[in-house]
Amino acid sequence: MAPTTSLTITPLHPCLGARVEGVDLTAPLDEATFRAIDSAFQTHSVLVFHDQPFTGQQQMAFSGRWGPLETTINASGRENRLHPQLVDLSNIDPDHDDRLMGWNDRRMIYQSGNQLWHTDSSFKPVPAMSSLLNGREVPPEGGETEFLSLRHAWRTLPEATRRRLEGRVVVHSILYSRSTIAPGLLDPDQERGLPPVRQALVRANPVNGEKAVYLGSHAWYIEGMPYVESRRLLDDLMAHATRPEAVYQHRWRRWDAVMWDNRCVLHRGRPWDAARHKRVMRRTTVAGEGPTAEPPLAARTAAWAGIVPEGVGI
Repeated sequence: MAPTTSLTITPLHPCLGARVEGVDLTAPLDEATFRAIDSAFQTHSVLVFHDQPFTGQQQMAFSGRWGPLETTINASGRENRLHPQLVDLSNIDPDHDDRLMGWNDRRMIYQSGNQLWHTDSSFKPVPAMSSLLNGREVPPEGGETEFLSLRHAWRTLPEATRRRLEGRVVVHSILYSRSTIAPGLLDPDQERGLPPVRQALVRANPVNGEKAVYLGSHAWYIEGMPYVESRRLLDDLMAHATRPEAVYQHRWRRWDAVMWDNRCVLHRGRPWDAARHKRVMRRTTVAGEGPTAEPPLAARTAAWAGIVPEGVGI
């Protein structure tokens, strides 16, 4: 098993992120090494590991040390083609002689939703805890992934605003977020299987108590507020969180592995020339421990069937 003596952790950005060196994640980790990596994860929220040529099974085994892995939704018909718990994020079409898919392909239009600031699976009743992305093939330019800290966003809010946010619940929906890109990306059967869910607007890390404001592209509206007012507040919070000086941009090298904390980090992919260059990524996602807010009322679960709260528009 990998020893702990050579493990080094170097901060990458004033707000979040650290580079972890001296460890081979493709091999089983001893308990002390795992605990050191977990401690860095809880502190820095984003961890970067270079030169990690994972197989799918190795990547799932490493992520699985943190808990059960999510099964992805099969929205574009190809995400889970390798394994239900190993997400294929690439512009290679396996059905047509591995040709490259440009941004005009429906599957890539859906994938362009990853270029919105988001946290993985906030549209699920139990949102994700962490994600790990491994770069199998990366373009020569573009295709970066950007990260920002929602803990930093919380800490830098005025005290009066923080008091206003405590105890609030936000309705999240992937149908809402994808509707901002293009209509009809999901078929009616898929839509019925993805009802809106309720998430706490303020979350605390269970290990160190650090609070974060829980936002992202799936955040639709705040319960108990007029829709326009709640959208304005969410937009203002996003503008505050995404200030350029708060963003860490990761420029991918082949076989980089990047792990992040979905409870307190927003991320987004950046575009690249998808018609000319391959970008092949594999993602594993660890499920959270439970809901962040009480289960939704029955009436709310039918929102995308046409029963929407008064004043809410899509």
